Amino acid sequence: MPELPEVEAARRAVSDHCAGKKIVSSIVADDSKVIDGVSFADFQASLDGKTIVAAHRKGKNMWIQLDSPPFPSFQFGMAGAVYIKGVAVTNYKRSAVSDADEWPSKYSKLFLKLDDDLELSFTDKRRFARVRLLKDPAIVPPISELGPDALTEPMTLNEFVESLSKKKIAIKALLLDQSYIAGIGNWIADEVLYQARIHPLQSASSLSKGSCESLQKCIKEVVQCAVEVNADSSRFPIEWLFHFRWGKKPGKVIEKAVEVGADSSQFPENWIFHSREKKPGKAYVDGKKIEFITAGGRTTAYVPELQKLPEEQAKKELAKATKHSHGNVKEEESEEEEKNKSKKGQKKVTGVAKEVTKKSKTKTDTSKEKDSDTDGEQAKKNTRATVNKQSKAKQIPLKEANQRNGGETPWAWVQGGGLERFHSCHVLEEESLW
Repeated sequence: MPELPEVEAARRAVSDHCAGKKIVSSIVADDSKVIDGVSFADFQASLDGKTIVAAHRKGKNMWIQLDSPPFPSFQFGMAGAVYIKGVAVTNYKRSAVSDADEWPSKYSKLFLKLDDDLELSFTDKRRFARVRLLKDPAIVPPISELGPDALTEPMTLNEFVESLSKKKIAIKALLLDQSYIAGIGNWIADEVLYQARIHPLQSASSLSKGSCESLQKCIKEVVQCAVEVNADSSRFPIEWLFHFRWGKKPGKVIEKAVEVGADSSQFPENWIFHSREKKPGKAYVDGKKIEFITAGGRTTAYVPELQKLPEEQAKKELAKATKHSHGNVKEEESEEEEKNKSKKGQKKVTGVAKEVTKKSKTKTDTSKEKDSDTDGEQAKKNTRATVNKQSKAKQIPLKEANQRNGGETPWAWVQGGGLERFHSCHVLEEESLW
């Protein structure tokens, strides 16, 4: 996520290259998720023909002042970025749009063409940014709800110590709260806590005055340094945690030895060994292992060997973790018991079902046999009735029947019933049936 240094780099670029120039034309994306509270057509109409006077920033928000209101305001979100054609603004690793991409980028949410043919584009690949049109951005949310800016409005040491003493939440969560200090995001919070040797879960109110002073100093130095190099992370001091906090994925072992100039007295005289293991989920800085936990709702990198919780809080955290672990075990055991009960129940049901099916099958087979016998007898009756009806049969002696047939036994009778049944047959009068 772009933090104060990245947004400040964008502000400086707009101020240096666009101030005093007129907007010839604009294109605003028809994207109501990013373009907040105004139609893209009305937004464009409010920009065309206006002159850019200045660019302002507070925390991670920026707005462009025009010669008359309303003004476009930008909340950068997860991947918002400002690009000026032909001008290097910043190369934030999560926001960068390739130079090979079309211009303006397909991710462009607001595009301005100026009277000297300079072109500016605000892009957002992930659509978490918000672009608004406001009469006075500084006095309305979200900017009006921000705390003091980490770069331009630092607290005095006494103010900082006093404010921390009243906060009983984890220090990492507090630093991420934009209403407390504006501009500090995830990587800056991790960096300043690492450099100040403070555990991210330590309660803010439990920090000693010495820790508060160290933390305030680190915030100032990290923010100023990142701003001075225009948020170009490749120029951040080599001993910063920043270069290794992304190391949850496998990486090559890195060994470097970089001499630090004598004019950089705030840094060690010689660069110290850094490494990242090839195994996933492991990273090292200065030969010390980096752990990843969740603090303030964000993935947090810290070095346990250097950033330790106070003993009392460590015991509480351990007890909490143990309780949570036991709770998980009990839940798993309970789930296992439920599964076993369910399986036993299923077996009983299956056994009963099989027995019922078996009995049902037996009854069905018996019923079928009875039905079959009944059907056979009925068929015989039906056959006799049909034959009697169609043939107008009457009984004739066998001798007379033979005489009618020239003295020979009817072959159909012999085939159908055999000689045993011949003597009890009804002889049909119709000659066609013989």
